[in-house]
Amino acid sequence: MTTDGVQLCLETFGDREHPALLLVSGMSASMDWWDVDLCERLAAPGRYVIRYDHRDTGRSETSPVGEPSYTGDDLATDALRVLDSLGVARAHLAGISMGGGIAQLLAARHPDRLLSITLISTTAAGTRTGTSKLPPPEPRVAATFEAPAPEPAWGDRAAVVEYLVDAERLYAGALGFDEDRMRAVARAVAGRSRDVAAAANHGAAGNSAFEFALADIRVPALVLHGTEDPLFPFAHGEALAAEIPGAKLVKLDGMGHQIPPPELWDVVVPAIMQHTAGAD
Repeated sequence: MTTDGVQLCLETFGDREHPALLLVSGMSASMDWWDVDLCERLAAPGRYVIRYDHRDTGRSETSPVGEPSYTGDDLATDALRVLDSLGVARAHLAGISMGGGIAQLLAARHPDRLLSITLISTTAAGTRTGTSKLPPPEPRVAATFEAPAPEPAWGDRAAVVEYLVDAERLYAGALGFDEDRMRAVARAVAGRSRDVAAAANHGAAGNSAFEFALADIRVPALVLHGTEDPLFPFAHGEALAAEIPGAKLVKLDGMGHQIPPPELWDVVVPAIMQHTAGAD
């Protein structure tokens, strides 16, 4: 679809007459990280589930590596462009990591477009928050910020798959790392992406509109956070639930920094259904 001059790739599940649930991926992540089986389970009880590729991921439009033609604000409002393209006036929004930050921003700035937000494996995105003393990433993750792994030969699909799998391995919790599942996702990413290397542009896109406080969020909020998140330790989820008025926290035992894996779907899907049903 092309809306407001922006080309974005999206996929839907379920009946469009049902309340919409828009899934927003994390930084540098395409829609492929939202498992098709999870999307179908979320749609089955009566939700119109939408997933999409951020710019510079999957089949959405790309910029030259290191030269994003957009800002972080644009990435955030792309979620609204997706809704506009489908004629959806208001939607539930669930975001993972950076996608959770996008959900917070839209809830603070465009509450008229949202029915609820679900924040997964994320932290406070607004600059006016009281969360500055939260614990930092675990050393194994922090080390990758200082000394990133060497990039693969981007034209070598097998090498790209290994690179993506190795990157995800760092973020696993006590539930373990599902090598086969992650390799299948990585193959999908490598196979669908116009330019896998361009996903790094997300880190170079600046932000200007993230000036809000969690107390500004007035739409119903659900926080899903793993007890073993190595990027945003569990205290980050607790802080979100404490500062967003009326927010509810669901603790996901053993989960790292990730979209909830199949082992947790029997907890996560009912929690999201209950939360969104109340917000409808």
